[in-house]
Amino acid sequence: MKMDRLILASNNKHKVDEIKVILKQFNIDVLSLEEAGIDVEVEEDGRTFEENAMKKAVEICKITNLPVIADDSGLEVFALNGEPGVYSARYSGEHGNYKKNNEKLLKELSNIPEEERSARFVTVIAFVSPEGEKFTARGEVLGKIAFEEKGSNGFGYDPLFIYPELNKTFAELSSEEKNKISHRKRALDNFIRIFEEKVIRGKDIEDRNC
Repeated sequence: MKMDRLILASNNKHKVDEIKVILKQFNIDVLSLEEAGIDVEVEEDGRTFEENAMKKAVEICKITNLPVIADDSGLEVFALNGEPGVYSARYSGEHGNYKKNNEKLLKELSNIPEEERSARFVTVIAFVSPEGEKFTARGEVLGKIAFEEKGSNGFGYDPLFIYPELNKTFAELSSEEKNKISHRKRALDNFIRIFEEKVIRGKDIEDRNC
């Protein structure tokens, strides 16, 4: 499939810049929703990260008739049966209120001992083209939830998510350190591998998510 332009279903500058750098090797022009003149809010009502990412990609593809990348991310705590999951950004009932989300998570885990506070961060990236090509790529990182917030970097649940190999929360890591090990980095690596095989080379491969 020949492709010279695609839409990233986001206006997050950091995310857009990162994708642009990664896809530069394929000589593809990546446009954010704003750059493409699109002002649409797709409702994320799926039950999984895959459903939400794919829904956003499909809807924007219909509007633009261009290939689209979309993603969905969140935190799953095993002791809470996977909560907050797809509701991570609005766990406290107020979308994007990191402080209240973290406060609620700590409250829900108040009686859970350290050995039972395992969790994982998940990112799923979906790709859809007007020609009908669709796939998702998944990235995960395992860790555990701290008893209190630590660190001032990052965002969201980063101050509570301990990365065992370094025994630090994501918020205690530098951006460079986090970007080497994060769920988003792993999803992007997996996405690029599948994208290069299925889209650039046109091979029929099985989606392999890590």
